[in-house]
Amino acid sequence: MHENTFAQLGLIEPILKALQQEGYTHPTPIQAQSIPFLLEGRDLLGCAQTGTGKTAAFAIPMIQRLVNAGGGTGRGGRKPIRALILTPTRELAIQIDESFKAYGRFTGLRTTVIFGGVGQKPQTDALRSGVDILVATPGRLLDLMNQGYVHLKELEYFVLDEADRMLDMGFIHDVKKVIAAIPRDRQTLFFSATMPPEVQRLSASLLTNPVKVEVTPVSSTAETVQQEVYFVDKANKANLLVHLLNTRDIKEALVFSRTKHGADKLVRVIEKAGIRAEAIHGNKAQNARQRALNNFKERKTRVLVATDIAARGIDIDSLGHVVNFDIPNVPETYVHRIGRTGRAGASGVALSLCDVDERVFLRDITKLIARQIPVVEEHPFPASGNASKPLPPEPPKGQRQGGGRNNGRTQGGRGNGPSNGQANMPGTDFAALTAELLKDLDGAAGNAKPQPNQGGQRNNRRSWHGPRRNSGGGGR
Repeated sequence: MHENTFAQLGLIEPILKALQQEGYTHPTPIQAQSIPFLLEGRDLLGCAQTGTGKTAAFAIPMIQRLVNAGGGTGRGGRKPIRALILTPTRELAIQIDESFKAYGRFTGLRTTVIFGGVGQKPQTDALRSGVDILVATPGRLLDLMNQGYVHLKELEYFVLDEADRMLDMGFIHDVKKVIAAIPRDRQTLFFSATMPPEVQRLSASLLTNPVKVEVTPVSSTAETVQQEVYFVDKANKANLLVHLLNTRDIKEALVFSRTKHGADKLVRVIEKAGIRAEAIHGNKAQNARQRALNNFKERKTRVLVATDIAARGIDIDSLGHVVNFDIPNVPETYVHRIGRTGRAGASGVALSLCDVDERVFLRDITKLIARQIPVVEEHPFPASGNASKPLPPEPPKGQRQGGGRNNGRTQGGRGNGPSNGQANMPGTDFAALTAELLKDLDGAAGNAKPQPNQGGQRNNRRSWHGPRRNSGGGGR
């Protein structure tokens, strides 16, 4: 089922007018597939990730159904909460709230957002005034429910967004508490970029005869992004990143760091080189995170360094480059990261800086995306020894010895001093700051996560297509 324009989806005039003001005339695939079913009141199971247009896919029909049903008053004469969207991060909650307000601006519906990390009074004041649509993170929602500010007994619509991230962040028990407090007679929409077993079980318990929509399989997103990998010793990663920022046509870059402290120290290295950078992670105050994000969107900041959790839900138009400063150990995370560039037909570049201990993660990534990742060999900070070579193919499952995923890792390559290439960077000495950064990153080496590769040069590269990982491996 695919419609050419929003007008052909049977939307009411106030929504079409709002979409026109936003500059939207044609639905994305997930919107074209989902909206007709949701307008009929069907439950939905959506396997979709950031950048597919999933927010509009559920927001638009929900607004229309709320308008068509008319509004009433609940306890104390206030508007009852009729729709709840539960999402894992503050940033994503804010963006969903903004989307509902944009699409529903001519409908008279009230939307508010609640999340932790900030004072609750403005949020409770909004709730007292009555809201139709509530966007919330699990922790703050439960807090305000326990305090008596949130009542969900008249809820008609429930959206659980990014269920896999809820699981990863340890929110699944909070989610189940919320579900226990809402009416069983409701329309439920369930979205997840991946479907691990626990997420599948949760969806089965929530949904009734759902429509299933899968858009942009996780492995295919990478096909629209130009990817490159640089093999480099851990000690030289920060120097190589600065070199790339200085020599390549990178107008702005979203850089992924494994740890919060590593993100902060990497920002110091980048700014030491005279490049404006800011970090965004869970230890930052909410207003500081939002300010950093706004500065990046407005191109006041050239480099935004983020952890995976902080970056989830960040939606930046025309983002040219994503850099995986650390390679993630979950291949799907790599695809989510690089999917933030190259959207809607625009060109995007993903650069990955891979040290010796991360090569096994890179091998898993190439298996998932089923394509070659070009290797840039010519750069000032080449990895030492065998660290610049791909791992050998994994043996068949029956021939493996030991049970760990890390058996194939090549040891060594850690603690190497800066390569001679550092002398090729005149005017700046990053040795002290890099050493400090390395000390912090070494402490978290066991949790290494892949970063998105970015690049634009096609010279001096060889292709490396890592061997396929055995299906059915654990720990995903």
